[in-house]
Amino acid sequence: MPGSGAAPARPTGRRAHARPRRPVAAADRTQGRGFLAKAAAVTAALTALGALLGLVRDQILAGYFGAGAETDAFLVAWTVPEFASTLLIEDAMALILVPAFSRALARRSGSLFGDPVRALVRGTLPRLTLGVGGGAVVLVVAAPLLVSALAPGLPDPGLAIDCTRLTATCVLSFALVGYCSAALRAHGCFVPPATIYVAYNIGIIGTILLLREPWGVRSAAAGVAVGGVLMVLVQAPSLVRELRNRPVPAREPESLTAGGPVEGRIVLLGLIAPVVAFSLCRQSQTLIERFLASPLPAGAISHLNYAQKVAQMPMILSLMLCTVSFPVVARALAAGDGEAARRRVERDLLLAAVVVLVGTSTVIAAAPRIVELLFERGEFGPSDTTATAAVMRVYALGLLGQTTVGTLVRCYFSAARPLWYPAAAMAAGLATTATAGVPGAHYWGAVGIAAANALGITLTAVLLLRGAHRQAVPVRADRLGEGLLRLATAAAWATGAGWLCQLAIGPAALAVAVAFLVVCGVFLLFVACAAKAPEIPPLPRSASRRTPHARRHRAAPSAAEAAPVGETAPVGGDVPLDHGHR
Repeated sequence: MPGSGAAPARPTGRRAHARPRRPVAAADRTQGRGFLAKAAAVTAALTALGALLGLVRDQILAGYFGAGAETDAFLVAWTVPEFASTLLIEDAMALILVPAFSRALARRSGSLFGDPVRALVRGTLPRLTLGVGGGAVVLVVAAPLLVSALAPGLPDPGLAIDCTRLTATCVLSFALVGYCSAALRAHGCFVPPATIYVAYNIGIIGTILLLREPWGVRSAAAGVAVGGVLMVLVQAPSLVRELRNRPVPAREPESLTAGGPVEGRIVLLGLIAPVVAFSLCRQSQTLIERFLASPLPAGAISHLNYAQKVAQMPMILSLMLCTVSFPVVARALAAGDGEAARRRVERDLLLAAVVVLVGTSTVIAAAPRIVELLFERGEFGPSDTTATAAVMRVYALGLLGQTTVGTLVRCYFSAARPLWYPAAAMAAGLATTATAGVPGAHYWGAVGIAAANALGITLTAVLLLRGAHRQAVPVRADRLGEGLLRLATAAAWATGAGWLCQLAIGPAALAVAVAFLVVCGVFLLFVACAAKAPEIPPLPRSASRRTPHARRHRAAPSAAEAAPVGETAPVGGDVPLDHGHR
């Protein structure tokens, strides 16, 4: 029996090689094994829940208010939160603030005086709140001008103005939401940011149910304001808790609180301007659609909205698959390993194309039954179902382009310096949508507008694909284009088979299920039997094998994986976990 001064016994077996554990700091949580995959899984699950609640929200709108002048007025006001969420939550705010907070957290561990994270908050949050709050006030005052510019032929502009003034309040709340989301993700806290769209849709649904009788469709606009406040509340306690983790001395050096304003403005413009330009061009497609649809008969804007929301579901699902591997592409580019980035992007795009094309085929094959199942109740009648289904089928033709744009733009913006090429490509697609939409709306109404949308986004996808090899990722456009064309051919055959099989089925739910199963079977059979079928990686390998944390113990890690996170993490490295469906 050893005495009190004897050395402790050495562990044997596997424990003999184990490293002593150390406390895990907030800034280090993103470095744990498998953390990225787990965070992506949680985010995907909560995003799916938010999307489901968004569908319930649209069903309530359709059931209570139908697809007429009231809904058209609300959807014009809905343009404000659509733009605000894109700029203030999903893209620009995250791309600038996630790296800023990450750098502050890195300096926190070596700082003897003060807290750089709190200094960053004190230097940015008050200015942001004041500036964006002023913008919200301007929107409230200028609501009549905004409505007349967005929809000059609207039947009830007064109702649209009232709704716009209510939704304009979300500009301030969305800016605070985006700020909290970026700060929390930089701290390695992903669950509260992932719940924001759940809270948002709950706020809208609850407000409609409570205020529908006295306020009508204005209750939906008020729900946007309530939902924005709830989005802030689900994140604020977590952010306060993170900021209180380290005590700060009473006196701090001036250097920690005073930054370089000129340098900060230069960095802000250089990093944000390309992202803002791309986001504005992409979101402006909705503006063009509603502008062109406003002179059409009442309900055209509503038919476009309902069709778009349902048709885009396959695209949202396909892009979720790319979020896990986006950091791998970013690290590969930062390490100079363009070949690894190219392989990852090509495989991810083909896999996303499979998902979106199966959904596209199902939508086209069973569009009337899908609309009947989801919306045909209350004020939403059979004529609305027919009109919405026709628009939805045309919208679906652009889903592959939407997915291609959403996948490739991550590559451009994962570089250390965001590029202007995506904004130029998106502007060309926007111009095409506007040019083709004028005659399309004149001759074919809402269906012509949807066709112009599909044409414009497809052109943008082609430009991004052709330009990628000259920019950040050397994608082999010819080979990848051939693979996408073969998958699209398989989708065409699957669409015809699904349409034929659902014709004789009575219940809408059963018809949609049969169409989906037939589409999946024919699509996979065609891809498996076709000559020179594109190589499509299985989903589990795409979601985990290429994640650096999941391959920590591999004998020879690649340059992108071996590079230190603090040195190679590009701007927006945490962005894939930021996106959600409104």
